[in-house]
Amino acid sequence: MDAPFTVTEPNAAGIVAAIELAVAKGRLLPGDAVPSVRALASAIHLSPATVAAAYKTLRNRGVLTSSAGSRTRVSPRPPLTGRSLTPLPAGVRDVASGNPDPAFLPSLPEVAARLHRRHYLYTDATVLPELLEMAVHELHPVPVSRGQICLAGGAMDGLERVLSAYLKPGDQVAVEDPGYTGVLDLLRAMGFVPVGVPIDDAGMLPDALAETLVRPIAACIITPRAQNPMGSAIDAARGAELAEVLAAHPDLLVVEDDHASGAADAPYVSVLGERPRWALIRSMSKSLGPDLRIAMIGADPTTASRVEGRQQVGTGWVSHLIQELTVQLWREKSTADRLRAAQRAYSQRRETFLAALAARGVPARGRSGLNVYVPVPEEVPVVRQLFDRGWAVQAGEPYRLASRPFIRVTTAALDPSDGAELADHVAAVLNATAAPVRARATRAG
Repeated sequence: MDAPFTVTEPNAAGIVAAIELAVAKGRLLPGDAVPSVRALASAIHLSPATVAAAYKTLRNRGVLTSSAGSRTRVSPRPPLTGRSLTPLPAGVRDVASGNPDPAFLPSLPEVAARLHRRHYLYTDATVLPELLEMAVHELHPVPVSRGQICLAGGAMDGLERVLSAYLKPGDQVAVEDPGYTGVLDLLRAMGFVPVGVPIDDAGMLPDALAETLVRPIAACIITPRAQNPMGSAIDAARGAELAEVLAAHPDLLVVEDDHASGAADAPYVSVLGERPRWALIRSMSKSLGPDLRIAMIGADPTTASRVEGRQQVGTGWVSHLIQELTVQLWREKSTADRLRAAQRAYSQRRETFLAALAARGVPARGRSGLNVYVPVPEEVPVVRQLFDRGWAVQAGEPYRLASRPFIRVTTAALDPSDGAELADHVAAVLNATAAPVRARATRAG
């Protein structure tokens, strides 16, 4: 058996080390299949039980992923330091990254130059009083007191801290399907099992969520708006339905990941209601910049205490410099003006691209946020052909659990003329790839 790794220690730990090294060195890439349990066991003269134990460890660490009826593969984003990202070649435009438009981000050096810095010591408060006051206002309409607020280094850091406060490896977590790959990868890396709940333009389907919660689900993660990748935004009617479903499970930890917050062009609708365990995470990355690593967390008193207490024995606090920058930015009128302009632009660019696709007979979705979701018959040939035409789009596979194939197009910086050109290419590629798919389906039938 030809394999991109060599097992030098004949045990489960040796298999784990060999595969992790192969991933870190780039000999195994995200999405690559590893040998079956029986094939590897035969090749290295170990029992299938030993290989299965190694694969289980790697799945619990988020390095490998597998599902019923499919091969075990390297996770889309394994939690290992690997090869750096390869820059796109000249002439290929990036509509895959999910980044906000830099034109709407503030100049951090200019704001930092206006700060009157002092040194903070270990005995100082971990959260600036001014930021606490701001957070009480920014987390509205969820009612939180100053003692229910803590900070994290971004949305994913906040999510990891909140889940760690209650869950243990093997616990199941209800998530949107398709859902943000960062959430799925984090859950797998923490040893949790993501359980997909189908969604539409208004978020999770209430009946599907109710059916999922019959299982022993430990937590539920919901994106209230700008859902990535579909762009769903919970409206008042859907919010009431979901809140009613969740109310029947009072012990469930419910986390709202409002990752787009100030940059989102849809109102925030909460599904939390009155429950004993909950958290709302509101990141500044889309509105103030991805490098400003800060997210506000409002939570019930016990969850807030656990999150902040664990932080104090680890990193200690979010840098006061970042906190001061955040406060200063939110105090400046130019920030509010910039956010309103960003919301208008993101909405217009997304809607213009959706209209261009519709005019060419291509169905797509994107109610809010920075991205447009385009269903496709097969992802790999569509992504490859669009790349050959000068467009880097995101394949949907890392975002899917049981949902159907799609591509994601980031429209945050896509001007109307480029959007029309891209829509032409998407329509042409889909027309070219649909015939072979239909032919295979006919033969299979």
